Amino acid sequence: MTKKMSISTSKTSLVLLLCQIISALDVPLDSKLLEELSQPPTITQQSPKDYIVDPRENIVIQCEAKGKPPPSFSWTRNGTHFDIDKDAQVTMKPNSGTLVINIMNGGKAEAYEGVYQCTARNERGAAISNNIVVRPSRSPLWTKEKLEPNHVREGDSLVLHCRPPVGLPPPIIFWMDNAFQRLPQSERVSQGLNGDLYFSNVQPEDTREDYICYARFNHTQTIQQKQPISVKVFSMDSLNDTIAANLSDTDIFGAKPVTERQPVLLTPTGSTSTKVELRGNVLLLECIAAGLPTPVIRWIKEGGELPANRTFFENFKKTLKIIDVSEADSGNYKCIARNALGSVHHVISVTVKAAPYWITAPRNLVLSPGEDGTLICRANGNPKPSISWLANGVPIAIAPEDPSRKVDGDTIIFSHVQERSSAVYQCNASNEYGYLLANAFVNVLAEPPRILTPANKLYQVIADSPALLDCAYFGSPKPEIEWFKGVKGSILRGNEYVFHDNGTLEIPVAQKNNAGTYTCVARNELGKIQNEVQLEIKDPTMIIKQPEYKVIQRYGQVSFECIIKHDSTLLPTVTWLKDNDELPDDERFLVGKDNLTIMNVTDKDDGTYTCIVNTTLDSVSASAVLTVVAAPPTPAIIYARPNPPFDLELTGQLERSIDLSWLPGDENNSPITSFVIEFEDALHEPGVWRYQTEVPGSQTTAQLKLSPYVNYSFRVIAVNRIGRSQPSEPSEQYLTKSASPDENPANVQGIGSEPDNLVITWEPLKGFQSNGPGLQYKVSWRQKDVDDEWTSVIVANVSKYIVSGTPTFVPYEVKVQALNDLGYAPEPSEVIGHSGEDLPMVAPGNVQVHVINSTLAKVHWDPVPLKSVRGHLQGYKVYYWKVQSLSRRSRRHVEKKILTFRGNKTFGMLPGLEPYSSYKLNVRVVNGKGEGPASPDKVFKTPEGVPSSPSFLKITNPTLDSLTLEWGSPTHPNGVLTSYTLKFQPINNTHELGPLVEIRIPANESSLILKNLNYSTRYKFYFNAQTSVGSGSQITEEAVTIMDEAGILRPAVGAGKGYSEILFATSPVMHTVRPTFYKVQPLYPRIRNVTTAAAETYANISWEYEGPDHANFYVEYGVAGSKEDWKKEIVNGSRSFFVLKGLTPGTAYKVRVGAEGLSGFRSSEDVFETGPAMASRQVDIATQGWFIGLMCAVALLILILLIVCFIRRNKGGKYPVKEKEDAHADPEIQPMKEDDGTFGEYSDAEDHKPLKKGSRTPSDRTVKKEDSDDSLVDYGEGVNGQFNEDGSFIGQYSGKKEKEPAEGNESSEAPSPVNAMNSFV
Repeated sequence: MTKKMSISTSKTSLVLLLCQIISALDVPLDSKLLEELSQPPTITQQSPKDYIVDPRENIVIQCEAKGKPPPSFSWTRNGTHFDIDKDAQVTMKPNSGTLVINIMNGGKAEAYEGVYQCTARNERGAAISNNIVVRPSRSPLWTKEKLEPNHVREGDSLVLHCRPPVGLPPPIIFWMDNAFQRLPQSERVSQGLNGDLYFSNVQPEDTREDYICYARFNHTQTIQQKQPISVKVFSMDSLNDTIAANLSDTDIFGAKPVTERQPVLLTPTGSTSTKVELRGNVLLLECIAAGLPTPVIRWIKEGGELPANRTFFENFKKTLKIIDVSEADSGNYKCIARNALGSVHHVISVTVKAAPYWITAPRNLVLSPGEDGTLICRANGNPKPSISWLANGVPIAIAPEDPSRKVDGDTIIFSHVQERSSAVYQCNASNEYGYLLANAFVNVLAEPPRILTPANKLYQVIADSPALLDCAYFGSPKPEIEWFKGVKGSILRGNEYVFHDNGTLEIPVAQKNNAGTYTCVARNELGKIQNEVQLEIKDPTMIIKQPEYKVIQRYGQVSFECIIKHDSTLLPTVTWLKDNDELPDDERFLVGKDNLTIMNVTDKDDGTYTCIVNTTLDSVSASAVLTVVAAPPTPAIIYARPNPPFDLELTGQLERSIDLSWLPGDENNSPITSFVIEFEDALHEPGVWRYQTEVPGSQTTAQLKLSPYVNYSFRVIAVNRIGRSQPSEPSEQYLTKSASPDENPANVQGIGSEPDNLVITWEPLKGFQSNGPGLQYKVSWRQKDVDDEWTSVIVANVSKYIVSGTPTFVPYEVKVQALNDLGYAPEPSEVIGHSGEDLPMVAPGNVQVHVINSTLAKVHWDPVPLKSVRGHLQGYKVYYWKVQSLSRRSRRHVEKKILTFRGNKTFGMLPGLEPYSSYKLNVRVVNGKGEGPASPDKVFKTPEGVPSSPSFLKITNPTLDSLTLEWGSPTHPNGVLTSYTLKFQPINNTHELGPLVEIRIPANESSLILKNLNYSTRYKFYFNAQTSVGSGSQITEEAVTIMDEAGILRPAVGAGKGYSEILFATSPVMHTVRPTFYKVQPLYPRIRNVTTAAAETYANISWEYEGPDHANFYVEYGVAGSKEDWKKEIVNGSRSFFVLKGLTPGTAYKVRVGAEGLSGFRSSEDVFETGPAMASRQVDIATQGWFIGLMCAVALLILILLIVCFIRRNKGGKYPVKEKEDAHADPEIQPMKEDDGTFGEYSDAEDHKPLKKGSRTPSDRTVKKEDSDDSLVDYGEGVNGQFNEDGSFIGQYSGKKEKEPAEGNESSEAPSPVNAMNSFV
């Protein structure tokens, strides 16, 4: 808005008022809060001030705004109200102020030329847009003119005028010939800023009849050309010949030779000129001179230096370019044109003016009733801009009065505001070069306090570390914040705490006694609210035995220790690094629970080894250096790399080949195996050596193939078993002749970057592939399946070309052909590309969910029409999230999970769900541009499952005959708890167990007193919870009844999820009644980490076992979701893997592992899916002729050996080998087992060898991130994860395991006779 407004400014001093201003409220960026608060309108998007439109397309004038309530929109045109309802060609987008003027259905763009302004209004004020000047672009035709041929004498200057038509915006000018080739430009011939073509001096080669000036109007994508201009240059030799032919021998004749001339400026004229440029723009100054020899241009700034980093020279230094100019760039700039005969100069006086620019733009104010505030609007410019204010789009002088408002120049001061003071103010800063318009609202709110931090949020910190407890709040007036410890504790004060302005409570050094419940209270005059958070203090993680410095001889063995101590509730992971990087992937490195062992140490193992211990709250590390020394020296031959070859010689030079010979250097006790020949192209890539070929070590000559237009030099490198020699000295150089290109660019692609373009890219030819100077590319394209001609353009040596104005996502045929000054490359092949994609328009429909079990569901949807995809269909994304647990009825932070299904899939599996929970999901289609709209949210619920183990089991108050048991409910009940089961039995000192007693306890109980126990007796307890589905995992604990009341100790006894031994004091008195005992191990058995690697008809099942030795395992499996009985397979020996065979391809199975003799003890269920049936490509080599012949030859050889042995035995008499063998039977020879092909008892030993990948496992038996089975990356389209044909997850079974070597004797390969022979031998 360029109109200046006069505002009556107050004469009073502002000092006292400014001192009383209170800082405005900060509104937190909380989405829920922002939706609830009232807010004046804010313009979020608008068209540019100078809006040039295409007259062939609809005019879209943007105006978007936000506010609460949503604003309404109106427009003015040329300063008056624009009634869009009266013009059938004009519509306004729903819920938007954007205008759409329909030009393509009969409207004329010229009729809608004008100045537009948008107003967004709601009950709290009105915001206005800039003045948007709408003008249709123009590309007028060239005026007809009669062009006379230009006859010029050699050496004279010449200017070819372009005089393009005046367009909107101005066209881009370039000169080309009839073949659409750009005319070459140089210091002698160049194009000026006005589009004219300047010749400093003409030469005979400038003669031609097709100097054509082209004007490209980018907005309408049209190119117009001027009529060709003819130039004929007369050389002195031809002129003299013409004169001689028309004169007699007696006449004196002869034209003057070409004379050299000192420089004369062609543009600008005169000795001085002026130039005005605006701040921030690009300053372009031009000097073009005539003269012979061609003058050289130099630029200086009088009385100063040209600005560094912003100064550039273009057009062979004829144009001075300074970017981002400022007032400091004003001054006199001198261009000097000089040649051997003299010089000429021109001074351009530059003045830099400035359109208004912000120093301080007004900012939105959010105030409470009765508060003060200011709006400041400060701008600068040259000349100084004037400042005017508006209120809700009306000049403030005629706006409704507000007693709380006072205007003082560029500042509005608000005092004791009320809710009615809410408004939107506009600041206009303008001068003769432009204007700035800014909207800033004053929003007066009266809101009671709100606390934005979630209730009962848990904070965990390490002892002696700072603890920060959040209390994010909002209210108007600004609430006061107080903190209490405990629900009814006193207010916190003192140096022990730090209270931050944002409500956060900081405990600089948190100790154990700081743990507990903290209450945050926010209050203002409109109300009060409080919130509780929990603080837990954890013990720090420590390395109590660090790795130590080691010196080890080569080929020895070394071990580093790393023993840690940590908080019992934190789960540590131990990682080893070498030189701050991952350990080498080498089976010599064995990672144990608390150590790292390196076998068969080599020199490359030398370095620093670091043990890093991480928990969710802290991290510690310790390092030690390993030094590898040589074993005692033994005399040996010294082997070394060969010496470089020498005396290189080039012979037999041809256009496409040459012979290279050399003499080899000393091989240093290791024979030379090969010679590597490299070449350098000094013409295109000087200093870069590339591989040419490699020849055997017995050869000292080579015929090398050459490419045209390459300046070759060669060098040779010798190679032996030790390594490569240094390169030889380079050979002499050899320059091959130019030729047309032999090949076209590779990797041609057509992929749109925007919905309306096609980006054609290719790999440019390398310098030596150009075969000659002037490398260019002919880019051609046409729409596929449409009867269109090829459109072609020749571009410079670049790697892409953008075709604009294409339809969205249609196929194109594309080809790129190389050419140089000597001709074209062979006709290129065509490739199919597509114009740019746009976001999909339609969401998948008919979304259905089938819940398979408590942790797995299957989702179905209807595919979207391919036309609505508007791009390459990449697949579908399923967004799903847990809404709440049905057992706790408590909501939590929504964490959305995403699974991607590639291709046109219409269903997929959702694994890893939590039992007895409510979920929501939606489905979206995905193309190369992004995601389409989401389908409506679908709600589904998972059934109950078995609960997790109780959170703790604590045994207290031991007496002579009783113990008190207390427990916590399971962390994950996974349903409605029905009861608890307690089992216990006595244990004697030799770990023998007595009879087992079982007690069923109601689900609402949390403690139990066991009476009538034997005194001075240790008891072992097993405790678990049940739902209607079944029993969960159990937690164990041991405790001892006392012998004497005086000897009672009361330790804090806590149980984790494993076995922990608890000691109690006892008296020396023994009880006479002893129970019957059974011999058992004290460890509680468990099976975990069941993993599956599935193929088409079989699956490898593996697991981890902790418990008594020599347990006999079995595997149960069945079809997932089926009610059929489980099938059971017995596992041979105590191995921890098994192969299920005879499975159906493409079928989901459930599997679990159990141990014989442990009633009811088995692992949790796992689900896997076999691969789809595929045609077998395996060839039965038993039917191959070569194999049958080989077997016959082996049999014949064995027969001959038996005959020879028999003859020798008979000739030499009796030889009691048999008797000696019988007498000294080899204990290593054991019968082969029939079931698994292993020898004797050695299979168990092999089975218990550590896995190769197992050496990488941290000491706490947790799996590293890259081996995790719970990552959603594995379920969807992660790095290793994938989904099979029906979308079910097989990432952990096939995506990872296929990279690991097969363990044990269970091979995943199909049997073949070759494998059978290998095992036999």
